This record gives sequence, structure tokens and C-alpha cells, in this order.
Amino acid sequence: MFLSRIVLRDLDSIDSPSSMASSKKVVTRDEWERKLRDVKIRKEDMNRLVMNFLVTEGFVDAADKFRVESGTQPDIDLATITDRMEVKKAVQSGNVQEAIEKINDLNPTILDTNPQLYFHLQQQKLIELIRVGKINEALEFAQEELAPRGEENQAFLEEIEKTVALLVFEDVKNCPYGELLDVSQRLKTASEVNAAILTSQSHEKDPKLPSLLKMLIWTQNQLNEKAAYPRINNFSTAALEDPAI
Repeated sequence: MFLSRIVLRDLDSIDSPSSMASSKKVVTRDEWERKLRDVKIRKEDMNRLVMNFLVTEGFVDAADKFRVESGTQPDIDLATITDRMEVKKAVQSGNVQEAIEKINDLNPTILDTNPQLYFHLQQQKLIELIRVGKINEALEFAQEELAPRGEENQAFLEEIEKTVALLVFEDVKNCPYGELLDVSQRLKTASEVNAAILTSQSHEKDPKLPSLLKMLIWTQNQLNEKAAYPRINNFSTAALEDPAI
């Protein structure tokens, strides 16, 4: 957020495009680094940002170690992270029924109050049956468990039709919906489960850090139109790169 404020502040201080006929304002590295140093960020705020990321993403051991070292207290019981990660791992491994049981052990109201999540878990269960070649069981499951939900919800019906289409093709690579068998589909469902559990625990479902990075990218792109300045291109190192003049 602090970098965004710096960029936005500079945007306001730069003349409008109409007064900049053919050139951009040039901000030197020394000037830019001075502006960065002028911004005061509390260590406590940075620590809370790190803890928010560790908790939301489920890095329980790292969160506990960071708690001890920094004195930053998480806003949820760290023990619940382990339970949440076990559910997520079950989905990612294709053990959907195990995941459903663990969710109900955590909080039975999660699936009761989130029909879309429950449908996506059932859809994932159908996908896993198709993946291992249990065709008859897959057809029976689709007919008994998913078809009634499709009758009540058009969006669900479309998803069912896409999933069942996997059975038509001997080589799923030729199926237009073959991506449902990709690992990415498991990850998508697991992410939805993770968000639902976090919401049930009154915790943000997404970490703050990625949102701040998106804001930084946006503000840098805005500033690019008006100025040449040292920008961050490699976010893993956060190194400033001199502007091309």
C-alpha cells in the first residue's frame, strides 16, 4: 500500500498530458529512493501483513514460528489451519468424500449454507470417478446425485453436461472439456473450499499481499504513461530498475 501511495502522489504532481507535448517527467534513482525513504512504515503493520498471508495460505508451521519470533498474534487459532489444510489436501488428492466428511466435522453449516460449493464438490467427485474409469458408477452418481440439482439450477446443469461429456470421448484430449481432468480443476475446487472455511471462521478468504501487488502493478502502469522512473519488474527481489530514457 505504501508504494501505491508514493506512485499516486507522484501522479498528482506530474503535469497533465496536454502540458507534456512530447516528453515524460524523468525521476532519477536518487530522487525515487529518497521518496521511498520518506515513507514511514510501522514494523507492526508489516508483520501483520506477513501473518495474514501465512494464515490464509495455510503455512501453519511458518505462522507459529513467525508468531514466536515477531510477537505477532494471528487472528485465528493456528490449530484450525491444520484442519483446513487437511481438507484442502484431500480435495487436491482427489479424495472428495473424505474432504466432505472433514468439512462437516469442522462446521456442518458450511455445506448446508453453500449449495454451490457442495455442487462443485459433487462435480469433482464425478470427475474423479471418470478419471479412474468407473464409468457405470459415474453414470449412476451423475443421475442420482447431480441431475436433481441440475433441474433446479441452469448453471449447474451446464456444468453437469460438460462433465458427463468426458464419457463420450475415448481420448479425453479430444474432448473440449478435457481440462476438467487437469490438476488445475482440483486446485480450483480446493481453493473454493479453503475460502469457504475461512469465511465460516470470520477470516478474510484471500490474503492481502497479492492484492497489494496487483495495486502496485496498476499504479506503475498508470505512472508509465507520464514518467520515466525506477520501477519494480521482478517482484521476487523487489529490485528497482533504472528507467529507459
